[in-house]
Amino acid sequence: MGHHDIQGSGPLDLNLLRTFLAVHRLGSFTAAARQLSLSQSTVTTQIRALENRLGRELFERRAKGVNPLPHADELATRLSAPLDHLAAITGEEPSSTVAPVHLAGPAEFMSVAGVKVLAPLVAQGVRLRVAIGLTEPLLEELRAGRHDLVVATRRPRGRTLHADPLADEEFVLVAAPVWAERLKGQELPATLESLPLIAYAEDLPIARRYWRHVFDRRLHVQAAITVPDLRSVLTAVTAGAGWSVLPGYLCRSELASGALRLLHQPEDPPINTAYLVQRPGTSTNPHVTLVREHLLAAAKDW
Repeated sequence: MGHHDIQGSGPLDLNLLRTFLAVHRLGSFTAAARQLSLSQSTVTTQIRALENRLGRELFERRAKGVNPLPHADELATRLSAPLDHLAAITGEEPSSTVAPVHLAGPAEFMSVAGVKVLAPLVAQGVRLRVAIGLTEPLLEELRAGRHDLVVATRRPRGRTLHADPLADEEFVLVAAPVWAERLKGQELPATLESLPLIAYAEDLPIARRYWRHVFDRRLHVQAAITVPDLRSVLTAVTAGAGWSVLPGYLCRSELASGALRLLHQPEDPPINTAYLVQRPGTSTNPHVTLVREHLLAAAKDW
């Protein structure tokens, strides 16, 4: 955004920029109104006036709060220091609440590992806005500036994104004890192919990969249950519905307690590397760095 973008007709009202910065930092019109002691309709009107003046939308309106669009991030970067300096000189409270960190990734990872690991950061004032989704769409949204960090199940292509290896997830072949007992002394993998399989999707991506990698053969079965959420697959398997192949981190406690049994222990299990992805050089938010470093450090113990 060049310096000429804000010209329009006559000087721009400083209040519009103050309001814009508060909305950007707080992620909500309501919170900004509260902080600035304005009515919510005034905040809405001011943001609309600024958007009209700039000739582009700055925020995507969501059911809960607003998401800054890429131009809003650029404008906020330019305004932060001058407006905070001005607030300090005029003795106003600077609206220096650090913006929330927008983190996105797979539902299973976020619920089992991500949110648990990041919980202690809340005490340090970090606020998180977690989005759930599949890697491809999340990386597209990251490029468009919707997220600060994305946990991806593959390394992104191209140079526009910075990726750090986060963790290697190992896939394990598991079933409830009732099935494990029945399988004692039986020939794997043939016997399993006649028993109910619980899968993430109809094309059995995880189980097929395990068969190819470990047994060097193709898997020709139809799933008994498919559910596009690995936590639900875990629930069904633990309840005795059948067998599955799952990421090890997801069923660690069930294996430790004996609620699930490992059906096979290959020398070289299939592994998938997860990456922590960021747009290079975009975030001036110190909490993004804090979340990133915290996740990378915690991942060493997974």
